[in-house]
Formats: sequence, structure tokens, C-alpha cells
Amino acid sequence: MKEENQKKISGFSSMRKRDKIKWIAKNFFKDPDVVIKELSSYWHSNDDQQKILDGFSENTISNFPMPFGVAPNFLIDGKTYCVPMVTEESSVVAAASSAAKFWMDRGGIQTEIIDTVKLGQVHFFWYDDPAILLKHFDGAKEKMLENTSDIASNMVKRGGGITDIELLDFTDKKKNYYQLKASFQTCDSMGANFINTCLEEFAQSMTSYYQNISGKDDCIEIIMSILSNYTPECRVKAWVECPISALGEFKGSMTAEVFATRFNDAIEIAEIDQYRATTHNKGIYNGIDSVIIATGNDFRAIESCGHTYASENGYSSLSHCSIDNNTFKFWLDVPMAVGTVGGLTSLHPIAKRSLELLENPSAKELMSIVAATGLAQNFSAIRSLVTTGIQEGHMKMHLKNILRHLEATDREYESACLYFKDRVVSFGSVRDFLQKNRQSIS
Repeated sequence: MKEENQKKISGFSSMRKRDKIKWIAKNFFKDPDVVIKELSSYWHSNDDQQKILDGFSENTISNFPMPFGVAPNFLIDGKTYCVPMVTEESSVVAAASSAAKFWMDRGGIQTEIIDTVKLGQVHFFWYDDPAILLKHFDGAKEKMLENTSDIASNMVKRGGGITDIELLDFTDKKKNYYQLKASFQTCDSMGANFINTCLEEFAQSMTSYYQNISGKDDCIEIIMSILSNYTPECRVKAWVECPISALGEFKGSMTAEVFATRFNDAIEIAEIDQYRATTHNKGIYNGIDSVIIATGNDFRAIESCGHTYASENGYSSLSHCSIDNNTFKFWLDVPMAVGTVGGLTSLHPIAKRSLELLENPSAKELMSIVAATGLAQNFSAIRSLVTTGIQEGHMKMHLKNILRHLEATDREYESACLYFKDRVVSFGSVRDFLQKNRQSIS
């Protein structure tokens, strides 16, 4: 118990970063001096940049490096991009790049923005006569819009603002429970702070309005006011298509016709089987998340929204395929709320560079780029599955990680890459190869 009490600490958040590391190293690691040196080595060499990074979170003690890569040759709506991608998973960037190059020679990737509306909710209980709530809602709505006019003025000047406020009745599911469902256009910003500020003002304005109307202070109880990360109307569609014959031949002399049929079958399986759909959609988000992270957007919100959308009629694939009149078409329909100004997009130094690399896109253009990357990632994955199998390409990319884990020298690395060029890669096979090589040398 005495040892456990030593691990309890007060005032940790106010300690200097170096003191935080010392305390953690002393209480939780066997080699505190090594840990202190290692964690400190990942601090940014520029103090100003480090202060920016520290401001993104709480109790920061170091930085967590992630690979920052690029996927060239993306032709999207007639414009060529080099797409920034942040991911730790082997083969993701290579797969996206391969698909981008494949479709660049076949007309590129096309996109369409369905809408950009974002949503927020005020959840509340109504304890008086429901007729009063309904009868006076138009007046309450007018008051809410009036009281948020100053908050929304700058957004309105940019072409956005509050577009609607609806009153929804959920009393059949929970006693006295109602909801305001508000719609917003936030232009090139994600708009989370704007939306939440408006919602909290809605709650205050509505409470005051109905208390005056009913003459009762307890007629209404606000539970919470918060944006929703489910934005099914804020959606983008991305697709590729070409004559089947233009697909060319694939490994093992597989014809374009056979490939198109197998590809279509694989997509249909993901549409009807939730076990396959889960892995299938995860592959889509391998591409989407990597661009979202690189541009300083919220990958957790975007992915949760996508999975909810995929569950509207039972969990299913977010991508689809068709073969009609000898034309192969593959498309992705996905909700996505992103921003290109404000928040991390303006503060994170690499996020700013990512947007600059993309030639400073609007939010709509970024939606197209992200969706196109998800589509490319999905195409590469399915192409591998129905031709060579997923492991051939994946494990070749993973070979270097295995070699690093086994502490291979530069010479061993070169020998292993040559040896496994036409062989199956596994941790065991690589380990055995290195052991035999080392034994022969000794």
C-alpha cells in the first residue's frame, strides 16, 4: 500500500514538464534515467513550436511522432494533387498511390458534394401542457435567432449561418423529452465552437421565452446542448469508371472481365455481410483518416459519423460497384464534416503545410480529396484481395518493420529484401533467414 501511495500525486498539471517526466520515470519505469532521456529527446527543437504542441492537450510530457507521407498522382475532378497522409500502418500510402496512378490513366476520380449542412441539438424536458410548447414555438424560434444574430454575424458574412431550427417530439420514447434540432452552414471552418455557442444561447433564450409564456419557472429543463457528429446530409460522393476493357490485365493473366466480376462480387459481399463490411470500411478509413489527421481535422468524429451512416439499414459497405453496358463503375458515398480554417488546421505546423501542399483547398475541395483517397485505398485493397491476396503486398511493406525489430544490419536488410522478393514474408521466416545468415558468417 505504501508503494501505491507514492504513485498518487496532487498538483500534477501545474508541474513543469521536466518534473512530470521525472516523477513518471521514477514511479513507473525500471530505468528512469533512460526514460527521461528518451522522452525528452522527442521534444521539438524549436521552443515556440513545442509550446504550440503542448497547448493541444493536457499534461503533455513529450511528442508522439507519426510518419508523414504523401501519395502523388491523384487526379481529382481534373486537378492533380499530391495528397498528405499520416499513418503508421504499412502499405496504406503505397496502396493509395498505386490506385491513384492506376486511375489517373483512366480519367481520374470524380466527386460531387451532396451538401455541407451540420447539425446540433438542444435536449430538454417539457413539464407543462404540450400544446403550449407547440403553439408558441414559432415565437421561441424567432427569439432564438434574434439572440444569436451577433454570434452568427461573421459566419453569415462568409455565406453561412443558422439555416433552420426544428422542434422534435420524443415523448413516445422517453417521458417529457423533446429536442431542438438545428442546422448550420459553417463555410470553410469545422464550426464546432460556433455551433455549440449558438446551441447554448438557444437553450437560454428558449427557457426564458417559455417561462414568460407559461408563467412557470419549472416548465422546462435543459439537459444538454451539443453539436452532433452525425451529419448524414454533409456528404460527398467519389467515383471512378471506365470501359471494362480499359482495366487491362492483372497478375496471373487475369483478364479485365474476370477482375471486374470478382471485384463486383467482393463489394456485394461487403454490402450483405456485416463482418466483411466492418473490415471493408476500416480499409476505407485507412485512407480517409490519414488525410484527416494530416490536415488537422477530427478523424474520430468523421469515422464515427461514417460508421453510423453505414448502419442506417443494417451495417453495410460505404462503397459500391456496378457493371453495366461493359462499363466498370466503383463509387463511395460518405458523410464528412471538415474544415480548412481555424482550430488545428491553423495552429499545427504540419497541418498548415498539408493544406499548403493541397494548394489551400476550401472545405468542399478537401471533402473531395479525402473521399477520393478513401476510394483509392478501398480499390487497392479489393484489387489485392481478388487477385494476389492481401498478404503479398502488405507483408512486403511490413518486411522492413520485421527487420528493424530483429535489429538487422544494412547488409542483412539488403539480403533479406532480395531473398524475400519472390517468397512469403512472415515474422518466423525472416527470423530464420537472419539466424542462418548469422550462423554461416560466424
